[in-house]
Amino acid sequence: MLIPSLFVKRAGDYAPPVFPEIRKGEIGITWIGHASFLIQTSEVNILIDPNWSKWLSVIKRLKKPGFEIHHLPEIDFVLVTHAHFDHLDRRTLRKVAADQPIVVPIGVGNLVHDLGFHIVHELDYWQTIKLGPIEVSLTPCYHWGARFLADLHRGFGGFAVTVDGRTIFHCGDSAFFPGFREIGEHYKIDIALLPIGAYEPISGREVHMNPEEAVKAFIELKAKTLVPMHYGSFRLSFEPLHEPLERLQSAAREHGIQDKMLVMTEGKPVVV
Repeated sequence: MLIPSLFVKRAGDYAPPVFPEIRKGEIGITWIGHASFLIQTSEVNILIDPNWSKWLSVIKRLKKPGFEIHHLPEIDFVLVTHAHFDHLDRRTLRKVAADQPIVVPIGVGNLVHDLGFHIVHELDYWQTIKLGPIEVSLTPCYHWGARFLADLHRGFGGFAVTVDGRTIFHCGDSAFFPGFREIGEHYKIDIALLPIGAYEPISGREVHMNPEEAVKAFIELKAKTLVPMHYGSFRLSFEPLHEPLERLQSAAREHGIQDKMLVMTEGKPVVV
């Protein structure tokens, strides 16, 4: 899995993004790649799980981020779902940090305290913090949060971000679990960013959804739009890089939700 990837040319092209003007009530979404997103409202810019690194230790990035990091607009808030290296990238966070707040799960704050953020907010499940015009809540998931073998104390989860009466849900990493139904009962979700890759890991552990389970999660969340993520950038398990999206599209057609799916291209903003 790892050695063949070393000889694969990194795909994708950098292009300066053209960020649209966002009107009140609209949400701008730019997929950077993997689980990284820029979320824009009429007032603020939010980064979730930003990662511009070319390597995760020995794991090569096989698709370039959608644009170079210096093209980012001014970032008001940063959210990190858990401490795994593909979601909490300290090199990226150090470049992004500009004395703004960052929100992380409980037990993760000490990994980001020294990077240049104004304040670190640690949340437990269902806790909510108001940051300017947005409300950010940490939601449960079925995963794990240790960055190293011994630090099992670290929290993990997803984020529900509510602004102007609309909610965008970033799942973080998760296997399928009954909690999606509960999350859907807590929030009226307009946009669900759901992982669809890394479901055949070398460990054999079931800690990531497969595409069919992502469709099931979307239905149980009662969300309006499904945006797939967590595929195509890093080879984290044995499935081919092209397989997750193909399986997702097939499952979406089977369940009649193909018109509710928004497949994004890295670096291309979409307003919803």
